[in-house]
Amino acid sequence: MPKYPFPKCDLHLHLDGSMLAETAWELAKERNIPLPAETLEGFRNFITVTADCRSVNEYLARFEMPLSILQDAASLTRVTEELIALLASQGLAYAEIRFAPQLHTRAALTQRDAIEAVLEGRKRGLAANPGIQTGIILCTMCVGSEQANMEANLETVRLAAQFIPEKTGVVAIDLAGAEGIVPLKNFAPVFDLAKELGVPFTCHAGDSQGPDTVRDALDFGTKRIGHGHHIFNDEALCARAIRDGVTLEICPTSNIQCETQPSYGEHPLKRLIAMGMSCTINTDNMILSGIDLDTEYDHCLTEMGLTCNDLIRCNINSVKASFLPAEEKTPLIERLMGYLESAE
Repeated sequence: MPKYPFPKCDLHLHLDGSMLAETAWELAKERNIPLPAETLEGFRNFITVTADCRSVNEYLARFEMPLSILQDAASLTRVTEELIALLASQGLAYAEIRFAPQLHTRAALTQRDAIEAVLEGRKRGLAANPGIQTGIILCTMCVGSEQANMEANLETVRLAAQFIPEKTGVVAIDLAGAEGIVPLKNFAPVFDLAKELGVPFTCHAGDSQGPDTVRDALDFGTKRIGHGHHIFNDEALCARAIRDGVTLEICPTSNIQCETQPSYGEHPLKRLIAMGMSCTINTDNMILSGIDLDTEYDHCLTEMGLTCNDLIRCNINSVKASFLPAEEKTPLIERLMGYLESAE
């Protein structure tokens, strides 16, 4: 029997941070891309050793290696297919995988090409693993001044608006990248366009920065916040988020590795749940962080004060906040409720 037998969901999972080490090694060798080790085992050790970072920006620098590899359609398709197979083997019922199309256009690909390559990998992955459902979130990026890549960001939103109605697997957009370089509110045009075109969205906020970035994200109209744990430092903002039905995409290990929280024991997740906040538990970057959902749940139970019922409720929150169609949420929530009723 699986360690955690209830249906598991991961709403905050980056594709480029979840590429298998073996695949990264093989693809880099094929593409003559230098790697920071001479053997596969050494490469695995490099990933493990560099998982703990002193800041979110240092953590983001770790993405340069996988991004340098993922610049052609074949690699994007392969890593997407393999990630879905890995998630299915771990017992996940649903995952939303996110990536930034604009970061995969250094060679010959356009943003559309990158999206289509990932969707082909999703198609193959789901065909081989019928027990899991997935959605694809397209990330816009904060890379500096909001004007540095505004056109690329708006292109991502427009592409999402084209893919979503065709039920291709694209479900939403996100804003990711480095927090705090410029005020988050400067990216309002991205979300204004998303609202105009009917594109659902989530937004990274309240991770390396304080609750003010969460406030900006809420002002955009988002009902989901990527990370968002620093909202705990503003009681009035917490009350607003609870009142408005906002869900936090909490990634405990990522927060510890980036030192945006000092330890699992001091992480505010349990206190956020206690005050009535809708929280979910996610991995962020499985391979770069050396984790999976079971590992996160272990930390939640042994170091963060959560119960098994809390884990199940967080998964119910995940389904409710997901970008799944309403008719597909109901059976998954009912399955989870069955475990909640029988859990000690």
